[in-house]
Amino acid sequence: MPTTVIRQACFFRSTLLGRSKSSFIQHIAKKRLHEKLVALPFARCCATSSLEQAASEQSRSKWEGGRAARITSGAMDSIDDSEDACRLVVNSHFDSGNIEIVDASDPGNVQLRIHEDPFCETDGRAHFQWYHFRLTGARNQELNLHLANAGKASFPHAWSGYQSCASYDRQHWFRVPTDYDESSGTLTIQHKPDQDAIYYAYFAPYSYERHQDLIAKCISHKAVRLEVLGETLDGHDIDLLRIGQPGKGKRRVWMIARQHPGESMAEWFVEGFLERLLDSHSALARHALQKAVFYVVPNMNPDGSWRGHLRTNAAGANLNREWAKPSLETSPEVYRVRNKMDKVGLDMLLDIHGDEELPYNFINGNEGIPCWGERLAKLQKTFVESFKKSSPDFQSQHGYAIDEPNQANLNICAHAIGDRFKTLSLTLEMPFKDTVENPDPVQGWSPDRTKSFGASILNPIVDTVPSLDG
Repeated sequence: MPTTVIRQACFFRSTLLGRSKSSFIQHIAKKRLHEKLVALPFARCCATSSLEQAASEQSRSKWEGGRAARITSGAMDSIDDSEDACRLVVNSHFDSGNIEIVDASDPGNVQLRIHEDPFCETDGRAHFQWYHFRLTGARNQELNLHLANAGKASFPHAWSGYQSCASYDRQHWFRVPTDYDESSGTLTIQHKPDQDAIYYAYFAPYSYERHQDLIAKCISHKAVRLEVLGETLDGHDIDLLRIGQPGKGKRRVWMIARQHPGESMAEWFVEGFLERLLDSHSALARHALQKAVFYVVPNMNPDGSWRGHLRTNAAGANLNREWAKPSLETSPEVYRVRNKMDKVGLDMLLDIHGDEELPYNFINGNEGIPCWGERLAKLQKTFVESFKKSSPDFQSQHGYAIDEPNQANLNICAHAIGDRFKTLSLTLEMPFKDTVENPDPVQGWSPDRTKSFGASILNPIVDTVPSLDG
């Protein structure tokens, strides 16, 4: 999929834009072949001779500052070839991986950096906060992993009270002791793994492979149709699931997720929602499909998800700031999805997100859009009150500040679509940390809890649909 070379922001801006599709495909093929040739020494993480080590260092220097610079040279200085010898290896060269190694020669003082997204023009910065990497060779050793540039991350205040996610099998994720030193801007993960390999991540990842499994599972149901709306800049499909049959009087409910790719809980949420909606034994699900047809985009930003970005796509676009004027050049994901909304219509939109700082699940409403009035206020209240009854993990006391009248940012999806279609359009936020009301000290806010929460949103949807006519 995306190559190490394609991960560089300069390529996105100077090479990608304006290239014909055929030449672009040829260019990617050449870059993929080149990556296989230059990345091999890094993947091996050791040099068996001075000649090989020199070649590895020469290749490394060509890609300094990019995601290919994954392996610390310190681990290669002296190698014990005995059977029981273990070398500390840190690697993120996989789906959604993100880390840079400064020095990993000492398990008690591993120096790391989070790699930046491409520069985002609308936000005026290169975002970063998402990390995901595997560490091997530290079984039963006390680790101190220092993320040295955490203080310059997109949301540095969000590190306070945060505990890193970890997993041995990539299925069960748990929290490990994590401290943030505000004076130095360093986030430190302290852990003693009891297995040979362990993964650390900002939140439990939702892989592109799992995304494909989700799509395959859903389309096995007779009620589901899959439409590929187009391709992303990296060539990923923009998948749209339609659940139910359109018909006279049926409401059109849209759900999109993961505009910000680092917010992986958003796709866990959608998975839980789809499982309940497609449960043939659920009377509520059958009733919902009688009253509405659902259009679901589980992952709006597969490029950013694959690359290990926090907030942007391959071109450095923050998709949730592109809804006023999307383009095929920088935000084809938004362009294609909004065009489909215009074509089939929309009566309700739920845009699923995660919030780095706030330890709550909450809705961000549309009080500031130009068409806001009594009807939309009543719809929003109906939805929120029903959601509170449906899930104890949802609350309405804490959240973002309410926009003043006519002051909503119409570049943001829920605001833009709510005003465009004059209907209920909401942003749902979930925590990276945990909820204050129902904390889990072992896992924090987790995939299982997120899926359960996703299933619970069907109740407020069903309760609100009848009022959409008014």
